[in-house]
Amino acid sequence: MLRVAVIDLDHCQPTKCGTPCITFCPPVRNKIEAIKMGENGFPIINEELCIGCGICVAKCPFEAIAIVNLPSELGGDLIHQYGVNSFRLYRLPYAEPGTVTGLLGRNGIGKSTALSILAGQLKPNLGKLEDGQGWEEVAKRFRGTLIQDYFKRMSAGMLRVTYKPQNITQIPRAVKGRVREILTRIAGSKPINDVVERLELEHLLDREVSALSGGELQRLAIAAAILRGGDCYIFDEPSSFLDVRQRVRAASAIRSLVGEGARVFVADHDLSFLDYVSDTIFIFYGEPGVYGIVSGPYSLSEGVNTYLEGYAPLENVRFRRYEIAFSSHSPPAPDSAGGPSIYWYRMAKTYGSFRLVVEEGSAKMGEVVGIVGPNGIGKSTFIKLLAGLESDDSGNRIEYRSLSYKPQHPEPRDETVADALRRAAGKDFDTELYRSELLRPLGLDRLLDRNMMDLSGGELQRVAIAETLSKEAAIYLLDEPSAFLDVEERYVVARLLKRLAREKGAYIFLVEHDLMLVDFSATRLMVFTGKPGIEGRALPPMSMREGFNRFLSELGITFRRDKKSNRPRVNKPDSRLDRAQKEMGEYYYVEAG
Repeated sequence: MLRVAVIDLDHCQPTKCGTPCITFCPPVRNKIEAIKMGENGFPIINEELCIGCGICVAKCPFEAIAIVNLPSELGGDLIHQYGVNSFRLYRLPYAEPGTVTGLLGRNGIGKSTALSILAGQLKPNLGKLEDGQGWEEVAKRFRGTLIQDYFKRMSAGMLRVTYKPQNITQIPRAVKGRVREILTRIAGSKPINDVVERLELEHLLDREVSALSGGELQRLAIAAAILRGGDCYIFDEPSSFLDVRQRVRAASAIRSLVGEGARVFVADHDLSFLDYVSDTIFIFYGEPGVYGIVSGPYSLSEGVNTYLEGYAPLENVRFRRYEIAFSSHSPPAPDSAGGPSIYWYRMAKTYGSFRLVVEEGSAKMGEVVGIVGPNGIGKSTFIKLLAGLESDDSGNRIEYRSLSYKPQHPEPRDETVADALRRAAGKDFDTELYRSELLRPLGLDRLLDRNMMDLSGGELQRVAIAETLSKEAAIYLLDEPSAFLDVEERYVVARLLKRLAREKGAYIFLVEHDLMLVDFSATRLMVFTGKPGIEGRALPPMSMREGFNRFLSELGITFRRDKKSNRPRVNKPDSRLDRAQKEMGEYYYVEAG
């Protein structure tokens, strides 16, 4: 049995707890130093001497210790360990020339670590913390495999790797100038017109990078990676900040690279995007922040369905207690007999050259209204109007009796997570029900002592969601909550929204580009139509079937259903199924067949 012990130094506070992990350790009581204080002032667990009793895990008041037992045969598959008692990654994914390999797994499970290794930015230590490994030594570890050839070519300088990183919000700090200048400089003698057209960057060419939105920065980063060229392309979460149409176009642009014989790696949390762009799938499973195991390769359909099922047949391991399930039927509209509806009047809001017109509408008690439409069409403006943060062009301001609002881009504050959530939840914060239904499902129980200023984008997003849902309100407004969240976290949010609407009779409005999250959560849809950046029109809520048909028909995109899991899958443009569904007028809810 292979024992893995990890101490999270961000949570460990030995000066405050009296180190019960050492005091109560049975081997230590028998004069065996299974755990001792290190020179850095933090405990160190000797994994060979540790008996795996779990007492230190239970006694740690800050939940900073994790100890797991893994199959001993995994020991030979250790790729990288960040330090003593730190996260470790087992195995690596690979891609054959002329194919796209999709990576699917939770946040903190090692996908970015694997991509950094494949990009040559992180040299794997193979678990040897003191002796550095050269690329030639790393290549020998994979003798007889495609990965050996990959690392041999990398060590010889014969492999050009282009890497689109996960965090694109830092681009304006590192890159200055106009979009046209940047792309032309990167492309060299190659023309940029085709890539610019594919990613719909024409109207941004003369704009400064510092003035770009998140979605515009993402498309710029993808275009730059494609134009830079290479033998291997790596895209880390390329769908973030993009709307549905932009995601399909970005996936198409990435797929075009295989025609050049390149290897392509894509890590993403949008299953539809990954399904559209990939040829094969590698699954990452394990315990976030502790260890990650790479499983695969799987065929495209088998890989995504295996991940949704939560069971890896290649290792005979169940890595999730529940299965993520889909329905091919549109949900019935909620019965309004149980309580009153809320209404909003027809209104208009103008920002410079952009004008939004909102048609009169209403929402029923106990329903989740999904809001869909392209970027720049006024969805966030509508949410701000409902929240009373903005007045319409006539000077009128909506004032509902009580509401809770999560903005599109949450701002960190100089306070701990516990303080923020305690203020939002009140006396409920200290109840076991609150912890079991909100904190643990969102993975916030281990972040309570952290300052919000120190959180990552995904952590801050989860805190903002929990803070919004913790408040006692009649109306809940959530603007793009899926950003930075993995598949499991999105599924948890969907279940929380449905339960809140059902049990409290709340009115919930959900702005979202991930159609699977909308599919999981919503009971009706509001469709925003018009010309992005120029004019937008918000239609009244309608049934899910009618809403998806209206929305997707304008985009010219159809979804079919997977035969095994019923998950929605994007049809290739002008394919037989695409043409047949368009003739039927059914763009989303189609029986698997």
